[in-house]
Amino acid sequence: MLYYLFKYLERFDFPGARMFGYVSFRSLMAIILSLLISAIFGQYFISLLKRHQITETQRDASIDPFNVNKVGVPTMGGIIIIVAILIPCLLLGRLGNVYMMLMIITTVWLGTLGFLDDYIKVFRKDKEGLHGKFKIIGQVGLGLIVGLTLYLSPKVVIRENVEVKKGDNIEIVHKALNEKSTKTTIPFFKNNNFDYSDFVGFLGENSQTVGWIIFVFVTIFVVTAVSNGANLNDGMDGMAAGNSAIIGLTLGILAYVSSHIEYAGYLNIMYIPGSEELVIFICAFIGALIGFLWYNAFPAQVFMGDTGSLTIGGIIAVFAITIHKELLIPILCGIFLIENLSVILQVRYFKSGKKKGHLQRVFKRAPIHDHFRTTMAQLDPNCSYIFKGPNNVFHESKITVRFWIITIVLAAITIITLKIR
Repeated sequence: MLYYLFKYLERFDFPGARMFGYVSFRSLMAIILSLLISAIFGQYFISLLKRHQITETQRDASIDPFNVNKVGVPTMGGIIIIVAILIPCLLLGRLGNVYMMLMIITTVWLGTLGFLDDYIKVFRKDKEGLHGKFKIIGQVGLGLIVGLTLYLSPKVVIRENVEVKKGDNIEIVHKALNEKSTKTTIPFFKNNNFDYSDFVGFLGENSQTVGWIIFVFVTIFVVTAVSNGANLNDGMDGMAAGNSAIIGLTLGILAYVSSHIEYAGYLNIMYIPGSEELVIFICAFIGALIGFLWYNAFPAQVFMGDTGSLTIGGIIAVFAITIHKELLIPILCGIFLIENLSVILQVRYFKSGKKKGHLQRVFKRAPIHDHFRTTMAQLDPNCSYIFKGPNNVFHESKITVRFWIITIVLAAITIITLKIR
């Protein structure tokens, strides 16, 4: 809104109005504004949650021994993150931009889904929350909206990078015309554009249409996987918020270079016109998470709940898809991937052992972060474990910081992939 106001005032040479035309200025304003909203609004919102007793519900110590002592801590703090993201975007972003609108829809859509889950847990005293199938339906629905919008919108285009030989040198330039494309970036390869339609190249003229169908299914899978991964990662004070802020910073760098034709040419990646508005959004995202960490770091004064974790996971997924970097997610979101895999392995291995008549598990507990704080005394004596170590357990703040460090390393590797081919 402020963007359009100052754009209008620019006609009258209003002092400072031109500043809002710069992405760098609006991005810095977004990160400062979102951080302040998150930190200041968070204080009053936490008090509100306490007054209405919207707090962590009683847990069964045999199932979840780590959160029993956290009963009474306000939950649904993800609302703080959502508000701190949306206000700067509405004030500073170009709302007619298709990418900005997709990110706002993603935030509201998954925020609502997570809110319903938390509402059922808190007010209806149902520890299971929203049934899993409804979560999946909501995630799949968002994936369809994002995938089909990117397919159908004429504003979603790229300029592919091509090599041009000039004498003895080869220079990377971009095609003069924008084009619709199902291409994405793959790491570690010199010609790093991969087209989903290549899977069905044998279909000839129909391959491009089928390529878009594949892209939509990939979008659904990525949104579901990453939002669930962030949800599982939200098990310790500051864990999900810290990891997501680091991932957000990396995605912001990727979005900025993708929206700048000269940087995109230098790095030999596709140029995405209009994606500069994503930089404003991701700056608001980072600021909101940092501000939330003021209260969520150990010992947590508020939990984000599914309202926050599902939202931030979905934002990361959709953001990566819009800048055609979804195949970098296994590297960048490696922590989320490991959390997902640890739960899948634990459940599958336990079920297979149960069929054979004996209990068996891979880890002491899953998701994997709980494995490192489970004592030997908390293990089931009737169950066999593949990985019992380490014998010594770690404080959750130490585990959280170490997971942040791993995410920083993975983020650095993700950026390095732009040059290592």
